[in-house]
Amino acid sequence: MEEYLQNSRREFMKKMGAASLAAATTTIPTVSFLNSCSSAPKITSKADTVILLWMAGGMAHTETFDPKAYEPYKKGVESKRVLSTFPKVPTVVDGLDFSEGLESIGSVMDKGAIIRSYKSADLGHILHTRHQYHWHTCYEPPQSVQAPHIGAWIAKELGPKNPVIPPFIAMGQRFTVGEGEELKAFHSAGFLGSEYGPFLIPDPSTGLDSVRPPQGMSLKRFEARYKLYTELTNRSKLMEQGSDYQRESLIRSMEQSYRLLNSPESQVFDLTQEPKEKYAIYNTGRFGLGCLTAKRLAMNGARFVSVSTEYEPFLGWDTHENGHTRVVKMKELIDGPVAQLVKDLDESGHLERTLIVLASEFSRDALLEGRPGKKVKDQVNQPDIIEDEKFYGMHRHFTDGSSILLWGGGIKKGLVYGKTADERPCSSIENTVVIDQVHQTLYHALGIHPETNYVIEGRPFYTTPDGQGKPILDLFA
Repeated sequence: MEEYLQNSRREFMKKMGAASLAAATTTIPTVSFLNSCSSAPKITSKADTVILLWMAGGMAHTETFDPKAYEPYKKGVESKRVLSTFPKVPTVVDGLDFSEGLESIGSVMDKGAIIRSYKSADLGHILHTRHQYHWHTCYEPPQSVQAPHIGAWIAKELGPKNPVIPPFIAMGQRFTVGEGEELKAFHSAGFLGSEYGPFLIPDPSTGLDSVRPPQGMSLKRFEARYKLYTELTNRSKLMEQGSDYQRESLIRSMEQSYRLLNSPESQVFDLTQEPKEKYAIYNTGRFGLGCLTAKRLAMNGARFVSVSTEYEPFLGWDTHENGHTRVVKMKELIDGPVAQLVKDLDESGHLERTLIVLASEFSRDALLEGRPGKKVKDQVNQPDIIEDEKFYGMHRHFTDGSSILLWGGGIKKGLVYGKTADERPCSSIENTVVIDQVHQTLYHALGIHPETNYVIEGRPFYTTPDGQGKPILDLFA
């Protein structure tokens, strides 16, 4: 019994802390300061909600949404001949081809757009979590202060759409695998405060368990535990040494979690309420069920929802070997759920005000590590002649070209923006896009002005570095 009670307490503490993961570790000034310093006029918004579908680990553009010349596998083929290991298949948009295995996503591209010219930053020796930090915050690590996640900026600037639903929810990524501490570093609201941090759901299939008392605990007992948790928090170092703003933000974060636990809206996480035929399409694993949960959250007032295929070294899109066979499985994981998410939001009328973004930290190539002129240390042994199928595919990190997909939120339909070269290196050669443009494009859709900033350590801290980022207006209808 005592062991049961201890486990129950641990579970309770874990649930109550889910929305404020980084509160005690982030760097926040000790004065109350958080009033936006932007005096710029408001922008008319085109969207209320963002869903980020994160292809963690480096999704090869030439194997997915920007296929090149197909080279089938056979023993003795030269590595330099391998540009794509899948044949091209047409999408619903004339002249737009994807690679085989993405037919469902291709069928909804008349409702969205594709950027084929995203270029990742040159951060030196390539580490996934450094590039993921940069993509999600727009700031290169390390920083003297903790840069907020893009979801935290959106939660702060727009506030909750539904006061019960956390404005920023992150699903699919565990922090107990691989580079867990590095992943935590950008899953944070940083100086914006705990209440704008992510509500974390590592496994969407058990999302309902995250928003209800532990099994066997009565509501009365749960309320007593919450009171105890509050008392313990009030005696923490953060509450003793933090600024008024920090303390108030943490309290609001706790209160928001508690409201959700006791609200009818918590049923948004009950996926058994979905029709069986719809559930079956989404049920490809944690990512697919994350897409289903994201749909339900978008329909019920979430501001920013991220769903990750999860970064774990050498798994998922991190194809250091067996690239082709691994990508076959990844396509099976994402193709049906992503397309169904677009269809369901479109049919319900929510797609117009929901911006869906599918992206990855960088791409991959069979030969080049880094980019032309900025080659970095090889992390993969790729033979010149392929005698084993495990070497057939894209195994090296490539930062000079990548694809981003967008639907809804005022985005033009059927648009292809940018271009990469058809021959190696398959680099961006037309309308190159960098990360601050991506962030400002999302902020523009939401009506957040590019001059938005807060004074941190005596200097303005903008949503994108130095406030220089510009939205890509050509993407909007």
